[in-house]
Amino acid sequence: MAKKKKKLKRYSTETVMKKVLLYFISNPDKEFTYGDLIKHFKKKKVMKEQVVESLEKLSQQGKLRKSNSKLFKLKKGKSSKKPIVGYVDMNKSGNAYVITDQHAKDVFIKYGNLNQAFNGDKVKVEIFAERKSGKLEGKVVEILERNQTEFVGQIHISKQFAFVQPDRSITPVDFFIAPENTMDAKHLDKVVIQLLNWRPKDKSPTGKVVKVLGKPGLNDVEMQAILVENGFPLSFPKEVMQETNKISDKITEAEIAERRDMREVPTFTIDPHDAKDFDDAISMQQLENGNWEIGVHIADVSHYVKPGTALDKEAYKRATSVYLVDRVLPMLPEKISNVICSLRPNEEKCTYSAVFEMDENAKVINEWFGRTVTYSDKRFTYEEAQEIIEGAESEWSEQLALLNDLAYKLRAQKFDNGAISFETAEVKFRFDEEGKPIEVYTKERKDAHLLIEDFMLLANRSVAGFIQKQKAKTGKDIPYVYRVHDLPDIEKLVTFQHYASTFGHEIQLDNMDEFSKSLNSMMKKIAGKPEQSLLSFLAVRSMSKAKYTTTNIGHYGLGFENYTHFTSPIRRYPDVLAHRLLESVLKKQPIAKRNALQMQLEHSSLMERKAIKAERTATKFKQVEFLQDKIGQEFEGMISGVKHYGIFVELLESKCEGLVGIEDLPYDQYVYKEAKQAIVGLLSDRTFKLGDVVRVKVEKTNLENRTIDMVMAESHDEEE
Repeated sequence: MAKKKKKLKRYSTETVMKKVLLYFISNPDKEFTYGDLIKHFKKKKVMKEQVVESLEKLSQQGKLRKSNSKLFKLKKGKSSKKPIVGYVDMNKSGNAYVITDQHAKDVFIKYGNLNQAFNGDKVKVEIFAERKSGKLEGKVVEILERNQTEFVGQIHISKQFAFVQPDRSITPVDFFIAPENTMDAKHLDKVVIQLLNWRPKDKSPTGKVVKVLGKPGLNDVEMQAILVENGFPLSFPKEVMQETNKISDKITEAEIAERRDMREVPTFTIDPHDAKDFDDAISMQQLENGNWEIGVHIADVSHYVKPGTALDKEAYKRATSVYLVDRVLPMLPEKISNVICSLRPNEEKCTYSAVFEMDENAKVINEWFGRTVTYSDKRFTYEEAQEIIEGAESEWSEQLALLNDLAYKLRAQKFDNGAISFETAEVKFRFDEEGKPIEVYTKERKDAHLLIEDFMLLANRSVAGFIQKQKAKTGKDIPYVYRVHDLPDIEKLVTFQHYASTFGHEIQLDNMDEFSKSLNSMMKKIAGKPEQSLLSFLAVRSMSKAKYTTTNIGHYGLGFENYTHFTSPIRRYPDVLAHRLLESVLKKQPIAKRNALQMQLEHSSLMERKAIKAERTATKFKQVEFLQDKIGQEFEGMISGVKHYGIFVELLESKCEGLVGIEDLPYDQYVYKEAKQAIVGLLSDRTFKLGDVVRVKVEKTNLENRTIDMVMAESHDEEE
């Protein structure tokens, strides 16, 4: 009996179209015939007519170009003619987006088209397709600059070799480690590895261990790991320390003669109780005409950190200090940040100052910018300054009261000009002697904090405004450091409006002025309420991200036409650049080239995002650690996020956030309703929606993954 011929499986047209398009994408510059594609799909048992049908459909849709009756080629958009430059933002799947200023949309890159690029690398990308969603798709054609060459992970050691899989799976490859490059690490130790090579034909890169951190889960090990995995080196290179050690902390008479001497003017600092790098101070004195002279004095880092030095190159590379929950990784070595440049009490310091003549209504009559020498008479903590503002007796009572009054008026002017009030909760910890968190609380911003903030804002916008005036006066292009904040995306605002409405708040979107007013009104109403943290977070998320650039478009969130970062050069590299450029303008010296400056600012914006990510990760780690010994305990929380797989709950008191899986919700089968931002029971119609206050029980914590699992704290009897 003859064997019955097996019938070939027929694939859907959509499936074949995807396969055909994928083949073109992997060979974007080659032309293909029907026959070429049919041969390619033969193993998949796809029938000839399906391939032909799919090619014709893709051609009609404009995704393929049909050069004659038989030849097809991928149709490229206008943007593909010239490769674009951007930064890789990889997700856990291994796929990525490339973030670029050259396109409004990010470019999607499949893992197979990353061309051995890692997360954060600066790359050149060729765009070759637009996806159904309207998003661009492309491939990396060149790696211009590695974001990092050091990675953290656990080492797995065998007899003949070792390998390391970087933490968090954001770098989805194993690093091959030769036995001589393990640095005597023990099996499953957490280590720092350095990329040695990744040849084009190799599946995995090779590396070597450069630092053994220790056993996973230990606080010091994990904090160091967080820094390295975000691209921040743990120590300064030898040549940087050699340069630093040669810098003298003595200020010569010749140097003082070149500066405005303000040592006799009463001056003080206000900082956190544990601060060591005091980079700003305020001075004040009354003038003969009755007005007030207010000086904002900033550490003159640019006097000590010169362009082209190893110290300057390292500061640029880091671009920012990183403030984790229990430590600071400084941008500059300790001798610079905590000693020479820090405006410590009872010490003369080189400073760069913005000095204002102000009347009693906080109107600026005159302004002056330049290098000074100052002497800080007093170092206040925020708590000490607040006590004096609230009435505690002090020889500084009159000065602080006046400054606070002027600050209130500056603040009112800012909001009258359309500034938005954001009050996001900052999570802080108290630790025991071993560094374990014993309390989680939110930092409260009072008048002392706002006073300093308002005068720093005055200095920043005044310096930027001065540069703009000089450009108008001279008619010359003066590239400068601007901190800009674009208008928010209307789609994100509509989403936020929907969230706010679930709490009974109305947000106006008729125009941006009305939006800022209604948002500020809402912020006042929710102050101290359970939903404050969530709505503040969602409001910030709906905004554009602030960044550094040479193109001044103003700062929407602050309501300023001109704004820079001038006041924190110890911890931010853009501020060092702002000082150098301002000095060049004041002395009528040649100005830096715009393109070179723009590249520096793009790098600084990137490193700022990494620092924020590291700081949030460290906070999450400590929150998980805080709840480790509270398994089974119940807490009040608010639903802070709703996904198809469950609800996120933020505990009201500690702000720790955990996940209640949809399968763990009680006594029903639940479905996700995205439009309502809710999960609804099919039988009971019971709803868990964004903003609901619920009672939960801590079920499980995982320090390594930094996750908290929760369940609803309800008994079956209560449900009945």
